[in-house]
Amino acid sequence: MAGSILITGAGSGFGKEVALRLAAGGHDVIAGVEIIAQVSAVRAAARERGVALRVEKLDVTDPGDRARVLDWDVEVLLNNAGVCEGGSTVDIPAERLRRQFEVNVIGPVLLTQPLAKRMAERRSGRIVFMSSVAGLTVDPFTGAYAASKHAVEAFADALDQELGEFGVTVATINPGPFLTGFNDTMFETWKEWRDDPAERLFDYAQLAFPHEQYDPEPVYDTTVRVLLGEDRRYRHLLPAETEPQARDQVAAQWNRELNDGHRPALVQKAYDITPGTSVRQA
Repeated sequence: MAGSILITGAGSGFGKEVALRLAAGGHDVIAGVEIIAQVSAVRAAARERGVALRVEKLDVTDPGDRARVLDWDVEVLLNNAGVCEGGSTVDIPAERLRRQFEVNVIGPVLLTQPLAKRMAERRSGRIVFMSSVAGLTVDPFTGAYAASKHAVEAFADALDQELGEFGVTVATINPGPFLTGFNDTMFETWKEWRDDPAERLFDYAQLAFPHEQYDPEPVYDTTVRVLLGEDRRYRHLLPAETEPQARDQVAAQWNRELNDGHRPALVQKAYDITPGTSVRQA
């Protein structure tokens, strides 16, 4: 590989672990983190693993940070940076909705544009989007997050078609419910809202992420293989055992009827489930 592997959102979660694993394999990795405080934390994690990892501040919503990336020799880009805003579509404050799309969609696309042009010029490169099963399906109280990931899916699909003749490949990683804390904190973002709680349709203190969650190991392993070009598929829905259910859920939209006026089962589950429930506990 001629250039570096750039991973955005590498301050925690999937991005951090994938960056460390690639570095452990001797690859030239740049871990982009949102805030300066994460730089030293990720560097410390690299020292603990005994790996060489370049860590840079890279807030994908910051034009200055995005401009700095043009000085880096990026051969592979993993657009992993993302935030998740939970809550009913009728309750989410405007500024939180805008932030959801700025971080998950606008920032990554603007970062990708100049890097994709350079890849096209040299007729090689790889662009990978950390999407989600929420880019294909939608659950209650995740509309904003799912909408942003649906937008990611659209941009990724378009890029794959547009860059094909230039030797640049595009792929998506579509994690389902994995126990990293990401999903559970999505159902706590309401605590930061600056609205009038009395005007909300739902009491979010009673709700939790409505799915049992899996160990994240498959995401780390698959993402590493995709970034290294060892896996040539375009889409990777994880864990693999949930793919049939997702396919059925997408297909069911063609025959879907209006709701019957009753609370759907998944809304009820959001009331009933304990946060952080793993698949093994179910």
